This record gives sequence, C-alpha cells and structure tokens, in this order.
Amino acid sequence: MAPADVFYNESEARKYTVNTRMISIQTQLANRALEILAIPKSKSKLLLDIGCGSGISGNVLGHNNHMWLGLDISRAMLDVASEREVEGDVLLTDMGHGFGFRPGTFDGAISISAL
Repeated sequence: MAPADVFYNESEARKYTVNTRMISIQTQLANRALEILAIPKSKSKLLLDIGCGSGISGNVLGHNNHMWLGLDISRAMLDVASEREVEGDVLLTDMGHGFGFRPGTFDGAISISAL
C-alpha cells in the first residue's frame, strides 16, 4: 500500500492516457457498464464515475449524452483529465472514505478499473 501518486505520478498518468490498448479496454468496459445500467438511449442521466482517472470512461458517458461526475484518488490522473478537457466534472477524493452525496443524487454509477 502506498499513496496514489506513487503508482500514478504525472509521468505514469500521461502514459496511461495515451496507451491505445488501455483506451480500448476502458472504452469497451464503459460501454458494457452502460448496457448493464440499461438506461434508455433517449434519456440523459447524471452518472458517477468512481475511479475516473483521466476521464477515458467518462468520455464514453459524455458521448452517450450523460452528465457525469468523476472521482479519483490520484491528482496526477485528474490533472490529465482537466488538460484533456473532459466533459464531466472531476473531484479529488478517496472512495474508501465514503462519497458524501445524498441518496438519489445520481441515476447510476460505474467503476471501470477502481473496484
């Protein structure tokens, strides 16, 4: 166990985000998560992306016309998400400490690589 920045420092966060294999896997898994949520395509929802990293999975949510809030423990990953100008909002937090949102705030949640 170590702080997130040991594993995802600025250099690692940038490598992760341009790795075509990682992008492909994250995109496929995010699309599958949306299928599992079974949200009608005509309905825009507010979704939570737990462990959003640099926003790869969030991009899938945005491309499917959903609004999203992403949470991640790595400041470096969130910095990359901000630089990429992802469509959702991102928040630095540790999911192990709870979320602090009222029940019913979100219409659904995904977590692609964090849980």
